[in-house]
Amino acid sequence: MTKSRLTMMLFGLSALALPGALPAELPQGAAAPDFTTQGALAGKVFTYNLKAALKKGPVVLYFYPKSFTQGCTIEAHAFAEATKDFKAAGATVIGLSADTIETQQEFSRKDCRDKFPVGVASPAIIAAYDVHLKKPDGSATGVSSRTSYVIGRDGKVKLVYSQMNPNEHVARTLAAVKALRGKHH
Repeated sequence: MTKSRLTMMLFGLSALALPGALPAELPQGAAAPDFTTQGALAGKVFTYNLKAALKKGPVVLYFYPKSFTQGCTIEAHAFAEATKDFKAAGATVIGLSADTIETQQEFSRKDCRDKFPVGVASPAIIAAYDVHLKKPDGSATGVSSRTSYVIGRDGKVKLVYSQMNPNEHVARTLAAVKALRGKHH
């Protein structure tokens, strides 16, 4: 192996160790970090705990950047329209963003159409799920990326889909939930 080839190979391997060099979100099969946060459903505040929700069935946990922005409104409307399909498949849905609980109360009424809850994604939750939305220069924005997870009853990530375009999140998560039906996950 030539020296330049070895240098290129070592440089390539070292790039893998840099933050942001690998996909940011949790991988499929990983244990989903448990969390408790404030949520809102139909404008009413409650305490949401992932572990407790998983006792009822799979959870679709979707992170979105900011309530009342165009993409997040489109995504919330789509999840609201599909709520009964998720329920029929035995799953619950919750959206999380870094917005305040007061903003989430309003968003849960208006854009989630009182159909499913949204909650506060604290910096610790965003870090645990590795869904920091970064600027092109790599610096933090303080909000989460648009990333959807399907978490099985066993607490394992069954699907991760990270895409800023909101259009495929509902279809992909619903398909993953339906694939779990009949399995004890």
